[in-house]
Amino acid sequence: MKALVVRLDSFGDVLLAGPAVRAVAAGCSHVSMLCGPRGADAARMLPGVDEVLVWEAPWEGFDPPPVIPADVDALLTRLRAAALDTALILTSFHQSPLPTALLLRLAGVGRIGADSVGHPGRLLDVRRRRLPERHEAEAALDTATALGFPRPAGDDGRLRVVPPPDTSALTGHGPYVVLHPGASAPARAWSPDRCVEAVALLADAGHRVVVTGGPGERPLTRRVAGDLAVDLGGRTTARTLAGVLRMADAVVSANTGPAHLAAAVGTPVVSLFAPVVPAGRWAPYGVPVILLGDPSAPCADTRALVCPVPGHPCLDEVTGQDVVRAVHKLMQEGPS
Repeated sequence: MKALVVRLDSFGDVLLAGPAVRAVAAGCSHVSMLCGPRGADAARMLPGVDEVLVWEAPWEGFDPPPVIPADVDALLTRLRAAALDTALILTSFHQSPLPTALLLRLAGVGRIGADSVGHPGRLLDVRRRRLPERHEAEAALDTATALGFPRPAGDDGRLRVVPPPDTSALTGHGPYVVLHPGASAPARAWSPDRCVEAVALLADAGHRVVVTGGPGERPLTRRVAGDLAVDLGGRTTARTLAGVLRMADAVVSANTGPAHLAAAVGTPVVSLFAPVVPAGRWAPYGVPVILLGDPSAPCADTRALVCPVPGHPCLDEVTGQDVVRAVHKLMQEGPS
């Protein structure tokens, strides 16, 4: 049986689909994954994925592309050529799987399943409604089970990626704490000044600190690292970042892709979690986690990209010392 798993949005979202992907792979001979450009690198690291198809959907992301018929036709051609027997469409709780389901119907996919609040008509063969407040990783696995792909025996259901490379040439030898100051949306980010404060206090407490970030975040990582930390801004791929996070004692990050990547390599996370989305659905999954931030702030559940409250109090009232205490607590408790 040839299957397709669809998760069209971001890097972290694709990582959260990992347990469901493994469930599908256990019951199929070949698994393709259809994802957007921001999630492609994550898809390539998921165990069970044989092929990654990349397509930027005009209904996903912060700045979706226009609807271009030729692009849709090209995708349909690729999907028809794949001769898929079944498809699992994974979405967040506030998204609809139905536009994707329509395309898969047009491509001749035999059996399609998804979570759907809206009435699917003939677009879905298996329509599931997720349990309230279910974590995204668990909700995806629930939907896979409903489609006929339960969690395999012996699979713990946690996030996982293929083994990352040795990155000691980047980090240097000896223990360290990672601080990732960036975020995919400004409303989810801790302020640079607070990050600088945390680096200084972690260094004062005897920790080596490694600061990570993407190519577009180099000015931020330079500022945060200063002369006290190793600056890896723009110097890691997705796979090498996984290696850096895997060897850390703890990772300090906002609710963004690297927090989920840390969970996928088994590293505890101090999660600076802005409540614009619910922590119960989006917190790092399956590893020891300490959540910092005000879950009852006025921005709660707004899904805002830019903080609607002056001063960003939900996160910026968290201090560097709060982070140091959280790191020490995770290190003392050890793996769960």
